[in-house]
Amino acid sequence: MTLLNNHRTRRRRLGVAATAAGLLAALLTAGPAVATPDPGDSPAASQKVSKSEAAEARAAIANGEIPGQDEIVHSDNIEHLANIPKDTLAGTNSDLAFQGKYAFAGNYDGFRIFDISNPKSPKTVSQVLCPGSQNDITVSGDLLFLSTDSSRSDNSCNSTTQPATEKSSWEGMKVFDISDKKNPKYVAAVETACGSHTHTLVPERKNVYVYVSSYSPSASFPDCQPPHDGISVIKVPRKAPQKAKIVNFPVLFPGSGPDGGGNPGGPTNPGVSKTTGCHDITVLPSKDLAAGACMGDGILFSIKDPENPKIIDQVQDNVNFAFWHSASFNQKANKVVFTDELGGGGAATCNEATGPNRGADGIYDIVGKGDKRKLVFKSYFKIPRHQADTENCVAHNGSLIPVKGKDIMVQAWYQGGVSVWEFTNSSKPKEIAYFERGPLSTTTMVTGGSWSAYYYNGYIYSNDIAKGFDVLKINDRRTDPAKWQRLRELNVQTQPDYFD
Repeated sequence: MTLLNNHRTRRRRLGVAATAAGLLAALLTAGPAVATPDPGDSPAASQKVSKSEAAEARAAIANGEIPGQDEIVHSDNIEHLANIPKDTLAGTNSDLAFQGKYAFAGNYDGFRIFDISNPKSPKTVSQVLCPGSQNDITVSGDLLFLSTDSSRSDNSCNSTTQPATEKSSWEGMKVFDISDKKNPKYVAAVETACGSHTHTLVPERKNVYVYVSSYSPSASFPDCQPPHDGISVIKVPRKAPQKAKIVNFPVLFPGSGPDGGGNPGGPTNPGVSKTTGCHDITVLPSKDLAAGACMGDGILFSIKDPENPKIIDQVQDNVNFAFWHSASFNQKANKVVFTDELGGGGAATCNEATGPNRGADGIYDIVGKGDKRKLVFKSYFKIPRHQADTENCVAHNGSLIPVKGKDIMVQAWYQGGVSVWEFTNSSKPKEIAYFERGPLSTTTMVTGGSWSAYYYNGYIYSNDIAKGFDVLKINDRRTDPAKWQRLRELNVQTQPDYFD
């Protein structure tokens, strides 16, 4: 293990930068059928890079500009406490959720439950085989929720892939009873239009509302017809989850045309995703607020009535954002951080060719009051270390680190690793810690890296697509106060009020 106290400057020769830019342009101009952000049913196929790119990667490693293949490096205020490799579930690792002493890790083949009572030595409690990307995961009380965003033969955990053009195909939400962590039981399924790429919980005492985000309709898909300009709202009774059902499909982007009223994308806005639904939604129940990352749009809306969310403001960035991927509020609910998943998570966008403003975070202040609040752009943030052209890297899932009076978050960047950064000053964000591995390959673009990196009860947990479950600890006076904050449950897209 190598400890690095200073960030390294990584340079790229112009020829390599131009090649990377060409690859990226190809990814961004692909049609809707193939340009699906986030990996598909299985990890993206490995793709050979040019001899010059491979030579550049080897030279950068030799010169110390990037870590060696699989080498771990980090700032001196980060400790790497543990890594648990993938086991029975060999698919792509995805999102994380937490409850008490347990961490729940999604995987395209199902989910895994860890006992993290000793963060230095997590133990596997159970593994559930239930294929269906992305298997985005959340928990609430005795219930676990799992998103299926791949067309399946049926809603069982024994299903197989089946074309979305067939009416009998199934996609949607699955519900499990996790009262016995060693033996989760599958108790309900709800089919949703265009499946469930991600989902967000709005929990109440008697019911759990689930906001289902999905996108990319097609006239050839019987269960995913355009315009698909809203979200599915599912109501799940806690004491009778088998009665879960869709109670509404609020239209978030009303419009008179066949494609609704969201961002039209190209050719009107070249390189920008057309809005045909949402990718992810984060709710802040204590403030009755939600922020939606919806492909070509960022939205702020009210959830005072959870079955009928109401849009407050809608923004676009047709210069530097390609795909609005996720959102995070700060604790005071006067800022939102949106991420741009440029290249769909499968491209090398943390390089000199892409620059500091694309594939980055966008920081927005929330100004005004009530239904007159507006999202006002302030700045971009991107990790300050260039990655190899064989490393998929872009802004991805993160969470707040709860420090009163400060805005600090930890965030995953795929093969860019895990970054801790501060945006207390919306106009001048800065990184304060990092952890990363060297490229999985110096000759081939292989999808890997941290999918989600979240702070929970004093530690950072990361679900690495290829390498497994990591536990990190940050020791820094700026984040130390967060160690005193304890939660009984954490679904990051259902942001808690840490100080209530």
